[in-house]
Parts: sequence; C-alpha cells; structure tokens
Amino acid sequence: MAGVMTIVGVSGHQRLPDAARLHADRTIREILAAVPGSLVGLSSLAEGADQLFAEILVDLGGTLHAVVPAKGYDATFSGAALDRFQRLLSAADIVTVLDHPEPGEAAYDDAGKFVAENSELLIAVWDGQPARGLGGTADAVAHARRFDRQVVIVWPDGVQRS
Repeated sequence: MAGVMTIVGVSGHQRLPDAARLHADRTIREILAAVPGSLVGLSSLAEGADQLFAEILVDLGGTLHAVVPAKGYDATFSGAALDRFQRLLSAADIVTVLDHPEPGEAAYDDAGKFVAENSELLIAVWDGQPARGLGGTADAVAHARRFDRQVVIVWPDGVQRS
C-alpha cells in the first residue's frame, strides 16, 4: 500500500453525552484503523468530537492537519480543553490558519467547509439535528455532500444531546 494516502476529516458536537463519546471513540478508532495506507486527518481541534478524533489519529500514527478557524482561536478554550488544544496543535504536522481576524460563526463555517472540501471521507459525530448556529456539524455535512464526499455519521441510537 505504499503511496496510498487517505484524507479523513471530522466535524462534530463540542459537548458529547458520555454514551456518545464512548461510541464515537470506539467507532472512530475502527474507521481510522481500517484506512489503507497513510492517513491524514483534518480537524479544527474544537472541544469534543474534533479533539477526540485528533487524539485517536495521533495515537494511530496518522498525520494531523490542524485547521485553525481564526486568529485568537486559542482564547475560546479554557481548562482541559485548552490543554488538549495546545497539545494537539503542537502535535500537528500541518497547520492551516484561516484568514479571519477573530473567532466566530463565519470562521467556524469556513473551517467546516475547508475540512469537508479537502477530505475524501468526513466523519460526523452528529445527532442528525440542524446546526445550532452557522458553522455547525449539519452545515459541514451538507457541504461535504455537495462536494460528493463520503460521510459517515457516528452517533448512538437513542442518545439525545443536551
């Protein structure tokens, strides 16, 4: 499989119920472990699903491509999420910082579009509900589908997001 490279992106909810987090961890590991050849993962490193995906990718030896939505993005994090963001950003092999002067819905939407457009497969840790603001997971999934990208929805049956 030398020379084969697969680019997998992620979009997902920031706050995951425990059952959804456990399901996502197991399912993302299975998906990424089954990818042939070398693996490149695109993530905005947002709290929740994006950080979980990035941690699994790094654990499996994949190449992390961090997509930072805006200058000052790190100021949107605190506590353990900030620690994970900084650790994952420093572990990234490639970092793309989008041209937004500050974080906000437009920047998040552009980051989701960048991930969707540049992935062969988009893993969506998503409950199937409409986005709660511009740039949500539903928007990234819709954008990926417009570009005929493969989308895998990862969400356990019967689990509601708060």
